[in-house]
Amino acid sequence: MIHTDETTKETVKTLEGLISILEDGKLGYTNAAEHVENLALKADFLEYARERALFIVELQDEINKLGKSTDTSGGGPLGALHRTWIDIKSSFTGGDTKAIINACITGEEAVIEKYKKALEENDLEHSQVFIVSKQLNSIQNTLSQIKMKAN
Repeated sequence: MIHTDETTKETVKTLEGLISILEDGKLGYTNAAEHVENLALKADFLEYARERALFIVELQDEINKLGKSTDTSGGGPLGALHRTWIDIKSSFTGGDTKAIINACITGEEAVIEKYKKALEENDLEHSQVFIVSKQLNSIQNTLSQIKMKAN
């Protein structure tokens, strides 16, 4: 496969951006699970966190296939998103289930936006577009499930 250094760099940057956002979500859901009393909801949140962990591994594999190592320490341009989940955390401390669910919805909407942008930017190869689209689909389903719990 012919891949210039420049395009590889862009691809890696895009994938790393998604990984950071997934890390935030994984943390967000883990925190949410700790703060809700409802056991079914707790189980759901832990499931979403697990799913995020799997997505992270999938994307890291793609970066490794490009011959790059995955540096997960970089904060990068995701600071703003990171703040979304941090703000969410403050709403967790009250243990108010509705506030926690709404916070997760806010976090998910930010993730979906980031994913759509990644797909629009055309930095991704065909196989990566497939994986990212599949993950986006799953995240959108998660958002729908959470929205149903909000009622």
